[in-house]
Amino acid sequence: MIKFQLQDEIAILTLNRPEKRNAINPEMAKEIVSKLDEIKNDASIKILIITGEGKSFCAGADLEYLKLLKNKTVRENEIDTENLAKMFLSIYYFPKPVIAAVNGAAIAGGCGLASACDFIVADKVYSKFGYTEVKIGFIPAVVSIFLIKKAGEGITKKLLLTGDTVDGQKAYEYGLVDYLADNAMKESIKLANRLKQNSSLSMEMTKDMIHLISNFNVAEAVDYCIRLNTISRTSEDFIKGINNFLTK
Repeated sequence: MIKFQLQDEIAILTLNRPEKRNAINPEMAKEIVSKLDEIKNDASIKILIITGEGKSFCAGADLEYLKLLKNKTVRENEIDTENLAKMFLSIYYFPKPVIAAVNGAAIAGGCGLASACDFIVADKVYSKFGYTEVKIGFIPAVVSIFLIKKAGEGITKKLLLTGDTVDGQKAYEYGLVDYLADNAMKESIKLANRLKQNSSLSMEMTKDMIHLISNFNVAEAVDYCIRLNTISRTSEDFIKGINNFLTK
């Protein structure tokens, strides 16, 4: 249900259910978690790109899977939701920069998947974004966390309460999309090549820092960053980077 390839230190994970518009089911979610866990400490990988096969990025939950939900017990639904949350968290906490190359529609859980990534690169013409859960009596619960962090509370209310679908340009204006492109994958690879030039250790520590300090008050954040800064100055990447800078 997923494809994986590695080229020039860039890993590309492709959702591979084009006949279902790359809709997520429990098997796909588990495959994603398993693959990310397998590669997260692979030093040969510096950047991860996630995209969709065919004309869609990800249409959200699989319809056949949704039909089964009404027959599940409360506990079964809780376990199912926990497994889905693991997928989003495995993307959000992946130690290397993650780029969503949104080549087409990213709807509901698919939009949540994109917003869990560090960057969203969207096709100018074909990309669409929407959280349509309220239209069918569902709640965009887990995915809302990542949208709030990405675009803020105001935009989150606008998208989640209306259930509207917006094009890439509007999503860019909302701050959900980081880059618009004529070709989302080509632009994502270009961005990945830029990021590759940075220290992998520094980017990993910076991601951790951002995730942590957003939950701290100012004094706690400053105290944490003092210690983090001290640790980073002893790293080989820092010493090498300073030496390269000073000898230019």
